Amino acid sequence: MEDFRFVSVVHVFMIKNGELLLMRRWNTGHEDGKYGVPSGRLEGGEEIRSAAVREVKEECGVDIQEEDLSMVGVMHIKSEDERIDFFFVTNRWSGEITNAEPHKCDDMRWFRTDHFPDNLIPYVRMAWDQYGKRTWFSSYGWN
Repeated sequence: MEDFRFVSVVHVFMIKNGELLLMRRWNTGHEDGKYGVPSGRLEGGEEIRSAAVREVKEECGVDIQEEDLSMVGVMHIKSEDERIDFFFVTNRWSGEITNAEPHKCDDMRWFRTDHFPDNLIPYVRMAWDQYGKRTWFSSYGWN
């Protein structure tokens, strides 16, 4: 039997004044046209918090300190692939948030946390709901 390897993805809930930063994916081949949060795959030899810091910098142009990230959830996802996703939250960063990857994101804005767009990526919505319930682990796409 061949060893199975998971893909791992980090997501960062960036909160300011009761609003969550959402980015609409475009031209990526995955969940295009839907909103998500800054996220991306771990690179080899990279610690999870370092990956979250890197992804926020690459996508939003701001710097986050690792100690300002709190892990709020882990999700085992089965969709086009099977992976383990890690969800962080922060309300601290330095710099001005900008769309640093306009070739992958065609809209970036703040949404009230009680009024998300209908086209929010379903597992991101689930992770946000689980965070609100203080549920640390969940699975998505298995039924």
